[in-house]
Amino acid sequence: MNPLLRSIIVTGLMIAALNVLFAGVEYGFGNLPLWFWLAQLLLLPAMLLPARLFPQAMATRPYLRRAGLFALGWTAPYGVFKLTGDALRPDFSLDASLIGLVLLCLIFGLIFAAIRRPL
Repeated sequence: MNPLLRSIIVTGLMIAALNVLFAGVEYGFGNLPLWFWLAQLLLLPAMLLPARLFPQAMATRPYLRRAGLFALGWTAPYGVFKLTGDALRPDFSLDASLIGLVLLCLIFGLIFAAIRRPL
């Protein structure tokens, strides 16, 4: 198996397992709806975005462009993680959830761009 594909699958499964663990502890594993369990499968294709954008970002010299690529790479997997977890709450607000998603992805992008500078 291709090492990149293996990394995508393992990382997606780990994020899904953490999401199920956190939600199960908070709401009870028996109370998690079927759509929540099925939505975790979206993490596998969502990991394709960082697999393409992170290597490109690591080779990009301008800091803000590099930060933007890292932020875009985080949007799909973290979006599935955050939105499925937030949607379980009775007071779910899509606007607040999306704003939190965008802000945290921007913060992740800035941090990763500072840490992962091109050689």
